[in-house]
Amino acid sequence: MAQAWRCAALRWSAGNPELTWDGGRRSPLSWGKGVAFAVAPGEVRRCVGARGHPCPRRTPVPARSTGGRCEECARLDRAHSVAADTLADDPRPYHVYLAWFGPGMAKVGITAVERGSARLLEQGAVCFTWLGAGPLMAARRTEELLRAALRVPDRIPYAEKRAVRSRLPVDGAERAAELADLHARAAALAGWPESLAPAPFHPVDHVRAFGLDQDTPAAVGDVTELTAGGGVRGELVAAAGPDLHLRTARDTVVVLDTRLMTGWDLVPPAGDEDAPAAFPVRRFEAPGDAARQDGLF
Repeated sequence: MAQAWRCAALRWSAGNPELTWDGGRRSPLSWGKGVAFAVAPGEVRRCVGARGHPCPRRTPVPARSTGGRCEECARLDRAHSVAADTLADDPRPYHVYLAWFGPGMAKVGITAVERGSARLLEQGAVCFTWLGAGPLMAARRTEELLRAALRVPDRIPYAEKRAVRSRLPVDGAERAAELADLHARAAALAGWPESLAPAPFHPVDHVRAFGLDQDTPAAVGDVTELTAGGGVRGELVAAAGPDLHLRTARDTVVVLDTRLMTGWDLVPPAGDEDAPAAFPVRRFEAPGDAARQDGLF
């Protein structure tokens, strides 16, 4: 029987994507690299645990869950989360940022200064700019100020992010235009915390880092879940956030959210290398159309 691997996450190291595996193994990814794996028939997806600790019950979890955790482990994970406002006494300085994912799709957020731009790569931000830096609670108050005054959300679903990647403006200045306007409006607001040092507008573009500047076909849909007996074969043409853009044997590009890989025992695929491997795929909805579900990846 082939050795099974367990995916931990897709990480961005020095601006490049890599798959990480339980046990500390890493698989650096590059454009043109083949990605191939399968889920053995009869396999069940099980909870990945929390904060470096395995799930004591190895509880089965839904195939479509991007968290991959049971309720108990999800609560433990949130209990140590800045995003859940459970670490109010964190002494580290935080950046406030504006991130842009596509036309009409921008958000505000915070990230520890020590992490640099890693959080923006992990979220799949096509373009971003810093707004300022300061203590955690000052950063939180600034985030809330922008949400209320400018109606900028602090979360955007990944399904919406990936659906617009094929429609990104070619020109970098055009990609940064919405951020420039939001930054100017944010800077003009009254009520900024005194302890937050404002930052000038300086857009950082990730199109090249994500491989979205290449002349490759636009993605036509995304994998909705991994299934026992199914598999993936594809050539990596781009990556953004947790997503891998894979060119399949049918010469179409499909997006695989690597968060769906966690909790499964993954093995090498068997059979004809040119044969498509089956996973459910949801085609991106065209204007005026209903989303369609396909059975083949």
